[in-house]
Amino acid sequence: MRALRNFCTAGLLTGTLFFAFSLTPSLLPRSFEVQGIISGLSFSAGYALGYAGRWLWAYLELPEPGARTERVVKLAAAAICMVTAAIFLYRASSWQNSVRRLMEMDEVSGIRPFSIALIALLVFACLLVLARLFRHTFQFLSRRLQRYVPRRVSHALGVFAALVLFWSVIDGVIFALALRAADNSYQQLDVLMQDDLQPPTDPMRTGSAASLVSWEALGGRGRRFVTSGPDDEELSGFFGEPKPAPIRVYVGLNAADTPEERAQLALAELIRVGGFERSLLLLATPTGRGWVDPAAQNTVEYLHRGDIATVAAQYSYLPSPLALLVEGEYGVETARALFQAVYEHWTELPEDERPALYLHGLSLGALNSDRSFDFYDIIDDPFQGALWSGPPFRSSTWRTVTRSRDPDTPAWLPRFRDGAVVRFMNQFQSLDAAGGDWGDFRIAYLQYASDPVTFFEPQSLYREPEWMQAPRGPDVSPALRWYPVVTMLQLVADLATGSAPPGYGHEIAAEHYIDAWLALTEPEGWTDEDLARLRALFARP
Repeated sequence: MRALRNFCTAGLLTGTLFFAFSLTPSLLPRSFEVQGIISGLSFSAGYALGYAGRWLWAYLELPEPGARTERVVKLAAAAICMVTAAIFLYRASSWQNSVRRLMEMDEVSGIRPFSIALIALLVFACLLVLARLFRHTFQFLSRRLQRYVPRRVSHALGVFAALVLFWSVIDGVIFALALRAADNSYQQLDVLMQDDLQPPTDPMRTGSAASLVSWEALGGRGRRFVTSGPDDEELSGFFGEPKPAPIRVYVGLNAADTPEERAQLALAELIRVGGFERSLLLLATPTGRGWVDPAAQNTVEYLHRGDIATVAAQYSYLPSPLALLVEGEYGVETARALFQAVYEHWTELPEDERPALYLHGLSLGALNSDRSFDFYDIIDDPFQGALWSGPPFRSSTWRTVTRSRDPDTPAWLPRFRDGAVVRFMNQFQSLDAAGGDWGDFRIAYLQYASDPVTFFEPQSLYREPEWMQAPRGPDVSPALRWYPVVTMLQLVADLATGSAPPGYGHEIAAEHYIDAWLALTEPEGWTDEDLARLRALFARP
C-alpha cells in the first residue's frame, strides 16, 4: 500500500488501459523486446494523461474522496490493473499470430509475458525518473523567478525554461553526438573493401581501371551494385541466344565534393560506357546508404534482355530512417542534380535514337526520386515514366493522389482518374487492373497495405487512419484496431524495427517487380511460357 501512495490512481488505470491496447496487433509482427518497449511507452503515455487529468481536477478544486475511500479505490484500481494486464498478455500471442498467418510466417507459441512486463516497467521507470527530474528543475526555476514576477507567471516561465533546457540537452548534445557517431561508423563501413569483391577487368565497366569512377570511390554499396546482377552469359543462357550485359553506372559519395560534381561525373561515365545507346535508360535513386534493390534491378534487366543501362548516385552513409531525419534535403539535392544532368543530355538526342527514360526508387529513394524533377520542367519533353515502390508517407505526389482518389477505392489501393497517368498495384492486384488506356507518361506505385513506411500517419495519434477503414487490405490483420496515442506508437515501432518476408510490409518481392516492370515498360517478345520461366527464376525459396 505504501508503494501505491506515490502513484496516481487515474494514471495507473489509464496507463494499464494503454498497456493493454499496445499488446493488440499492428501492421507487422513484433519481437518481445520491441513489444516490451512499446508497452512501456504506452503505459507511460497513459499514466501521463491520467496524471494530467487528476491534476486538472485538483486545480479546479472539485470534490475529492476522503483518505479511507482513496485507499480502497487504490487497492481496487491495483487489482483491476493486474487482472487487465494478465488477460491481455495472455491473448497477445494469438494477436501476433493473426499477423504472422497473413504473411505466411510460422506462428509463435508464446511471447514471454513476464519479459514484456519487465521491459515495460523498466521503460516506465526511466521515463518516470526523467519526468520527476523535469518537475524538480521546473520547481527550482519557478522558486527563483518568484522573487521577480507573480507566482503563476513564475510557474509558466519555469515550465518554459525547463522545456528549453531539456530539449537543448536532448537535441543539442545527446542526439547530435549519437548521429555524429552513427555517421562516422557508417562512413568507415562504406569505405571498407569487401574481400569477396574484385574490381572489374572489363574497361567498359564502372570501377575498372579505365573508368572515370575509381573502385575506391564507389563505396561499399556501389561496388556491390556494379559487380552483381546478370551478366551476358547468364542472360544468353536464359534466352538461348547472345545477349549483352546490362550497363550499371554508380557514383559513390566520396567520388566528388558536391552533388553537381557527382552528377556530371555520373553523366560522363554513362556516356563513356554507351548508356545512351541502349533501348532503355533507368535512373535509379538508392536508399539512404546507397542501396539499390536487387529484386527491382535484376528483374528489369532480364525483362529487357540486357539492353538497358542504369545510373545511380549515393547521397548518404546513413540508413534511410536516419537519413530522412538529418539529410533529407541533401538526398533531394543529389537526386535532382543527377536527374537534371541526365535529362538535359537525353533531351539533346534525336527522339528516334535516344533510349526510353524511366525513374525508379524504393522507400527513401522513391521520395527523393519524386522530388528530383518538376512536372513543369518536363512537360514539353516528358520522359516515359517512373516506378516508385514502398513510397514513404511523406511523398507529396503519393499523398496528393491518394487523397484525391476515386471515391469507390480504398486508401491502400487507390484508383486515380481511371488510371490514365498514375496507377497503383500490390501483391494481389496488378497495374493492368485499372483498365483503360495508360498514356505515354506513366507513374506506377508498388505498395503493400501492410507497409508502415507508406501508411504511417502522425495524425494516428488522435484519429483513425483511412486505410484502417473497411474494406481493409488483405494483408492487414482484422484484429487491428485504432487506439489514440497507442496506435501511433505501434506504427512508429513497425516503421523503425519491423520486418516481414518478401511480399509483405516493406519487403518488395521480385515477382511483383516483374509484374510492375512488365506493365510499365511493356518489353516486347514475352510469351506466357517465357514469363513463367522468369517467375520461376526469381521465385521465393
